[in-house]
Amino acid sequence: MSEEQEYIPTSKVERATKFLKTGAKVGANYLKHYSKKIVNPDLSRDELDKQNAEDIFSAMSELKGSALKAAQLLSMDPNVLPKQFLEKFATAQYNAPPLSYPLVVKTFKEQFGKSPSEVFDTFSKEAIHAASMGQVHKAELNGQKMAVKVQYPGVGDSIKSDLNIVRPLALTIMRMNPKEAGQYIDEVEARLMEEADYENELNQAEEITQACAPLTFLTFPKYYRELSTKRVITMDWIDGLHLTEFLKTNPSQEVRNQIGQQLWDFYDFQVHKLQVVHADPHPGNFLVLPNNSLAILDFGCVKRLPADFYQEFIKLIDPTLINDDARITDLMNRLNFLLPNDTEKDREFFFDLFKKSLELFGRPVHAEKFDFKDPSYFTEMYLHGESVAKNKLKMGSKIARGPKDGMYIGRVYYGLFSLLHSMGATIDTKSKYV
Repeated sequence: MSEEQEYIPTSKVERATKFLKTGAKVGANYLKHYSKKIVNPDLSRDELDKQNAEDIFSAMSELKGSALKAAQLLSMDPNVLPKQFLEKFATAQYNAPPLSYPLVVKTFKEQFGKSPSEVFDTFSKEAIHAASMGQVHKAELNGQKMAVKVQYPGVGDSIKSDLNIVRPLALTIMRMNPKEAGQYIDEVEARLMEEADYENELNQAEEITQACAPLTFLTFPKYYRELSTKRVITMDWIDGLHLTEFLKTNPSQEVRNQIGQQLWDFYDFQVHKLQVVHADPHPGNFLVLPNNSLAILDFGCVKRLPADFYQEFIKLIDPTLINDDARITDLMNRLNFLLPNDTEKDREFFFDLFKKSLELFGRPVHAEKFDFKDPSYFTEMYLHGESVAKNKLKMGSKIARGPKDGMYIGRVYYGLFSLLHSMGATIDTKSKYV
């Protein structure tokens, strides 16, 4: 666990000042880079991206909340950020500096009118896990072990102002124009507003837990309403290893496949049976239990798929679609990937882009079995994203395309694929629920 943080800037002025200072650092990094490039025209952006990623992540870690969560969400999608940012921001998923205990006590007194020791029989003063929006403490009440998630001060109140301030930095690191970045930031804002409300998370957790009852191989914690508020949420403590920790034990290929299959079936069931999806697929939200089954944590970020979007999504994953250019064009028109005022050059470019993206996304989905440990697939996916970004810059594309719901569910699937890749799992990917 990282060194404890004694203070979080919560006022708009403090947080804006931190962002501005970070922006100045990024600007200085660019000046250094282009000065070196005068001497060495072949110099790549790798060093620049690495330094910018470190400076921006450091600031976001100190500010926590929406700033750090945005980094976590962006790190799920290989088509949005340069590689250096993906690697650095991914640590936001499970390794943020924890808050000091006095700040935890302050939150408890605001929410319950009592300190943690007055609410529980025992309560760990040090956080067991710390992430972007809050941290988890271990507690006990009447012999029952519990996990208590405490939200960082100011998180819920600073989302809109943070994202407005972070927008210029997002434009820089995502290499996007304002309209394109706006889609990502607006969608992140919607999810963050939900995730900052722990009463909403509790409702979503109970809804999905009940709906997933047929998936008997999964474990879900029980939640305690009487010990939860908008800023504190209490659930059963479950003994297990987060996926990252589990992989360090060097499990057999058979066990990797078994756990990976549970993960795949969980998402397949949610998308096609519920149209309600646990939308935060990162290692910190899944525990591997001693019997090699999965426990599912954290339902703050949930994506609901509108019926009309789901009907189009079903068509996108039809394996016969990739060989039918007329159907692809029709879908692109209906989903606003192709627009009425596009030139022939635009239509050709975006058709080729969409078809390649569709083929890459569909490769695991259309297979009977898919080996996620094969690095060539993920290399190809990353190189495609890099190519798209460079070509769109050359074309001067300034129009946001595609449905908002598609953008987010795409990130969910890429996050799932990345988890399965890190596990090196081979999965039966044919849907059981379509």
